[in-house]
Amino acid sequence: MMRISDTISVMVLSKPFFSGFTSKSIVDSRSSVEMMIALSAESREDVDATIAKAAAAGGKADPNPAQDHGFMYGRSYEDLDGHIFEVTWMDVAAALKAMSGRHEPA
Repeated sequence: MMRISDTISVMVLSKPFFSGFTSKSIVDSRSSVEMMIALSAESREDVDATIAKAAAAGGKADPNPAQDHGFMYGRSYEDLDGHIFEVTWMDVAAALKAMSGRHEPA
């Protein structure tokens, strides 16, 4: 189990045990993408701290390029089984302001 926060935990099961929950085939997460989990952070610093903790625990930092749009900042990590977690911070007010200046084509 990975504890993400006081209210979020992730259970990573062995393939034999997990197969008891589904009749579908289970992908090899090291060679195929099966999911990407996005988590919100309170600040840019929290994004970086989460990635550092994941790397310190044996995960791979930044398997995808970091994203910095000013009002939104995100990085990712890959866990020991190859699952990708994206951690993102967004200044919602700034994002809404930026989006309000855009005009959709007619």
